[in-house]
Amino acid sequence: MSVLLLPDKLRGELKDPLGKLCKGDGLECVEAMRSELLAAKKIIAVGDMTAFYLLKASVVPDLAVVDNKTKRMPVPDHVVESLDHDSYKTVEVKNPAATLTSELIDLIKATLNGSERVKIIVEGEEDLATLPAILYAPAGSAVVYGQPNEGSVLVKVTADKKLQIEEFMKRMIVEE
Repeated sequence: MSVLLLPDKLRGELKDPLGKLCKGDGLECVEAMRSELLAAKKIIAVGDMTAFYLLKASVVPDLAVVDNKTKRMPVPDHVVESLDHDSYKTVEVKNPAATLTSELIDLIKATLNGSERVKIIVEGEEDLATLPAILYAPAGSAVVYGQPNEGSVLVKVTADKKLQIEEFMKRMIVEE
């Protein structure tokens, strides 16, 4: 199984939001982006609190990628319970910090090509899952992820955005 590794020299490029930053708490951000979310072909949530607030606002992501942590600490039990949404097929995958395993990438790609709602529980870290989510989501989709201590980021999936992400991922280190 091959792994894409994020080298230190690329980390800084991911500090800036990949889309539109909504400052505020989770529910405020979901409300601010509601019309764009409802118009999206598919909705992808990366991060436990992101998925939690979308579900709390009755916006059910087609794909939720979580690791049962927020800011490297376990999420509260009520968050884990609410993410146990009955419309999801749950799949577990290992993905170490600062990496994207081929297993996680393939799972995201297959989910976004299918019609089933899936929750991927990552053992390790899910942060970089935003990249293949943008790359493999159909154009017109929305990828939402948390920007620590700031708010939520809404990425509208376009051909240009997919190309930007593909070019970035090509610069990551491939390990077999």
